Amino acid sequence: MNELVRAAQRGDTMAMNELLDLLTPYVTRICGPIALADGPDAAQEALIAIFKGLRGLREPAALYGWARAIAVREAVRVARRSRHTVEFEDDLPSPTDLEQAADIRDLLARLSPEHRAVLMLRDVEGLDERAAAELLKVPVGTVKSRLFRARDNFRKAWSS
Repeated sequence: MNELVRAAQRGDTMAMNELLDLLTPYVTRICGPIALADGPDAAQEALIAIFKGLRGLREPAALYGWARAIAVREAVRVARRSRHTVEFEDDLPSPTDLEQAADIRDLLARLSPEHRAVLMLRDVEGLDERAAAELLKVPVGTVKSRLFRARDNFRKAWSS
């Protein structure tokens, strides 16, 4: 991976294409639950930001963490711009249960982009509160309160 990143940083087109193939599914998976219907736009903007800033990445081993930070930032920005809200929760439906998936998506859409981002980072990506706080550039207490409110609002809406 390090050689691939270094080659892409030097402008090797083949390496950049290979890196794009590796990062696109990862970035798309992060942006979708945060930016909802605008997830593809957020992923595209994140990938553009990643490739514009790739030469500034000092440690190639940190590629995925660096890309995750950019993807979350772009997804929140795009979601705020379009005023959509998020999706998520504990009892995720099976991939074949499309009706329940639609219900969850509707509930997540009622949450703010910031709450969706915290849920994504904590409950899907598995980051701890400190790592999520660093990524979102907010205090740990803010992550805790957003997570509490997001989960509480989701549960109330789910049980009503």
